[in-house]
Amino acid sequence: MDCSGSEEHVKRERAKARELRKSRWWQNLSDRASCYYCQQPLTKATMTMDHVVPLSQGGFSKPGNIVPACKPCNTRKRDESAVVLALALDRPR
Repeated sequence: MDCSGSEEHVKRERAKARELRKSRWWQNLSDRASCYYCQQPLTKATMTMDHVVPLSQGGFSKPGNIVPACKPCNTRKRDESAVVLALALDRPR
């Protein structure tokens, strides 16, 4: 049975994302991060973790699907895919 996008899937993947936030991979990324969408420099205090393919659409909490984003871009993106936000920002990806 495919649970992608289900409440159970989202809950499980959010737990994995919390663990990834503690990982050396995320810590190294946060040292030199800029927003994936608007390219503005980020600090550890202003950086958020965004899923390019949202968990609600079957995305996973893996480094290939997680990017640093500023709070305004992450909020604007919401449950949409990164393509929708890129088109809205008129920045091709």
